[in-house]
Amino acid sequence: MWSGPRVGSKHFKIPFFVKLTPNITNITDIAKAAYDGGADGVSAINTVSGLMSLNADGQPWPAIGTKKQTTYGGVSGNATRPMGLKAVSAISKMLPNFPILGIGGIDSADVALQFIQAGSSAVQICSAVQNQDFTVVDDYITGLKTLLYLKSLSLENWDGQSPKTPVHQKGKPVYQFRDDEGNAIPNFGEYKKIKEKLVGRLKLEELENSEVSVQNGIPSRQINEPIRSILKVSDVIGSAVQRVTTYNNLDNKKQVVALINDDMCINCGKCYMACNDSGYQAITFDPETHQAHVTNDCTGCTLCVSVCPIIDCISMVEKKIPHTIKRGTRVEILA
Repeated sequence: MWSGPRVGSKHFKIPFFVKLTPNITNITDIAKAAYDGGADGVSAINTVSGLMSLNADGQPWPAIGTKKQTTYGGVSGNATRPMGLKAVSAISKMLPNFPILGIGGIDSADVALQFIQAGSSAVQICSAVQNQDFTVVDDYITGLKTLLYLKSLSLENWDGQSPKTPVHQKGKPVYQFRDDEGNAIPNFGEYKKIKEKLVGRLKLEELENSEVSVQNGIPSRQINEPIRSILKVSDVIGSAVQRVTTYNNLDNKKQVVALINDDMCINCGKCYMACNDSGYQAITFDPETHQAHVTNDCTGCTLCVSVCPIIDCISMVEKKIPHTIKRGTRVEILA
């Protein structure tokens, strides 16, 4: 692929990294060319070609000159993150151990770790600095150290620095009450008033019978013990690449469906609307209790999870019945 002279360390006194454009059919082709040409590594990705915006009169931004014209420019920041992660992981899979500087919407320590796990040896930050200042870099370094430290602890169901969302109702602890038929009591209107009275009584009982362990005036809590040595950045570089594969290699026999936690649900109907108009009409919405229910028509598309305003209210669980997708209602031809 590469027929020109080698451009690596033989010609430069400093490491030579080639910055790769994503505006190409396959970015791994030019990454391989850089590798064959002797580059010390690559930076991925550069900005994505785009047209930023047009106002109501059709005037673009930026509008240049007296004619108020524009041209296609480079889109950067968070919008480019999925493309950046794809490029980094694809290059890492093709060229293992070839240094990659990850670029594309890195605005937190969590995202920096994502790029490192996708194969980046280090990351570059620009848009986040432009939006704030250079102090964000110190924040990301501290956060990355924390994330690596947390990996050494016996934490269950944590996502980075975030523990699993406890069952709650608008930030308050949930008390599970059921009606005479065993159904969860909704969290709105007259139902909510009934529930609040029951909660008040229960809290009084808990207060009278409470025994809180306190030491030096501070309530005791679980201490998570280390289960391994603290990881280094080098220990996690490319650790997620093995999980990225082609579609045909995916295990399509393991299907999942949505499960709604009635106690966390705020009965907003967002999941019902999204599934009804953009999905498979697999969610019903009770007109009286406003409770959403997932039917057997669910295909596991996760659209409801994406639109639900309550984190972890909807989870994806293993599908127990045969996976049959309904592609709409059949139109019968009338004689």
